[in-house]
Amino acid sequence: MAHFVQITNQVVTDAIVVSNDVVGENYPASEAIGQQFIADHNYPGEWLQTSYNNNFRKQYAGIGYTYDEEADVFVAPKPYASWTLDDNNDWQPPIARPEGYCDWNEETQSWVEF
Repeated sequence: MAHFVQITNQVVTDAIVVSNDVVGENYPASEAIGQQFIADHNYPGEWLQTSYNNNFRKQYAGIGYTYDEEADVFVAPKPYASWTLDDNNDWQPPIARPEGYCDWNEETQSWVEF
């Protein structure tokens, strides 16, 4: 199955699946075929293919992800206000995550073990 997401103002706003019987299985050729299929079925807007297996455009795009056109990648929503985007388009906490099971506490700006 080929997965496509609608991009509105660089944000993913919708997602659909198109059969491989329609688009074939090889990206990037499958993207143009899928885009035409989507347009022919009266879905408006810009649609881009995303990889369920993270084979292209960095990662599978979900609703709320942003599309970085220059890097041609999808970027996950910012998890916390204090986190910053690195050169790899990954969100990084202000303090490195320790080993083990923990979760980020935005209020205390620290990792909390559990």
